[in-house]
Amino acid sequence: MSEFFVVSGDTHIIEPADLFKTRLPKGLRDRALWEEEFTLDEPIVEGGHTEFKKLHTIGFDGWTISKYRQSGGRTPDGEPENIIRDMDLDGVDASVMFPNLSLFVLFTDDHELSMAHARVWNDYVVERYLPFKDRMCPTAAIPLTDIPDAVAEIERCARMGIKALLLPEVPPEPYYSRIYDPVWAAAQSLGLPVFFHVATGGVMVKAGTSETATTVKGLMTAMNMGKGQLTDDMVAGRTMGGGNTASASPQAIIASLIGGGVCERFPDLHFNLTEFGAGWLVSFVGMMDKSWRTGIGQDADWWLGFWDDTRPPTDQPAMGRLFAINDKWPYPLKPSEYLQRQIHVQFADDPVAVQARHITGMTTIMWGNDYPHAEGTFRSSKDCVDFNFAGVPDEERAIILGSTLADIVGFDKSVKKAPAGVW
Repeated sequence: MSEFFVVSGDTHIIEPADLFKTRLPKGLRDRALWEEEFTLDEPIVEGGHTEFKKLHTIGFDGWTISKYRQSGGRTPDGEPENIIRDMDLDGVDASVMFPNLSLFVLFTDDHELSMAHARVWNDYVVERYLPFKDRMCPTAAIPLTDIPDAVAEIERCARMGIKALLLPEVPPEPYYSRIYDPVWAAAQSLGLPVFFHVATGGVMVKAGTSETATTVKGLMTAMNMGKGQLTDDMVAGRTMGGGNTASASPQAIIASLIGGGVCERFPDLHFNLTEFGAGWLVSFVGMMDKSWRTGIGQDADWWLGFWDDTRPPTDQPAMGRLFAINDKWPYPLKPSEYLQRQIHVQFADDPVAVQARHITGMTTIMWGNDYPHAEGTFRSSKDCVDFNFAGVPDEERAIILGSTLADIVGFDKSVKKAPAGVW
């Protein structure tokens, strides 16, 4: 294991608290995302956290979290040298990197606000992290509220040396829409893989709305469940897909990309779904293919609908064969074949995803430690990998733990960077 080239497909950069306050155009700084840091004299619970950060931005104003992993080691702070220190500690050779709390303002319905934040973010990661590109691949945030602007920003970021793009989980229009073809064309021509990170997009800030964002509502529900007495409906809802393990959203993205012909029209473009888990993928692969073939034993000539007695039997527009659609798949490859060719789903602690690798495809799943988030595996990645990959041959571990993603974003996997003895 220690000899594998390990890539984390999910690493977060803790932004400077005043990054946007100081770098946005002056006319927008009163709407900038910023963070307020404070320290308690005493922890909320004995031995607990004392250092906190409060977020200020529309839809998330007042959202407060304790600093990540301040016990058991040095607190992560976003400095690239310290990120590398922590990568070495965790046995990670290279990382694909995403925003942290600025994820919440980069993809809103206010194009000017989103694009201004995105440009600041993109400039910042070029300046601060590209000098470490042998181990770090920061993603460029690309708002989709104006397609020509999105294409221009993709081209600008490529000129600056960024090697990957970040698009929202919840786009302004579904990803099957042809309006995005210029975005896909630009990304493909420049060799830039596309990443979709959980909890991005869908933030409504126009007209000064102060409604709490859906992302926060979901997190608060889980937090309150942990504080109080569980009811049957709470347990049932959590079991449906707690936190970022819910599958409806990533399935919708995949179905849009494949069913909308994006993968067919742009065969060299790779799409990566981050922090959604991947255990759900095995059933979804089968469901996609089954939707486009007549099942064994099904009567392909079975009719149903509403009969019109005033028309002859050969002219019944409200009647049709239920399974006729199954033979109308419009593309040359099966859905599962597009998925295995171009789509990759990241997980952290998801043994079902590993067990199902021969069905979903070995290169369709990839690992990441979600550094430095509390739900991630940082400082415990060896234990996590040992648990998730029990009995998996070394050559297959290598593919999932780093080889695939290294090829997608261009890391040199022939040279191991982290200390060999960590794992």
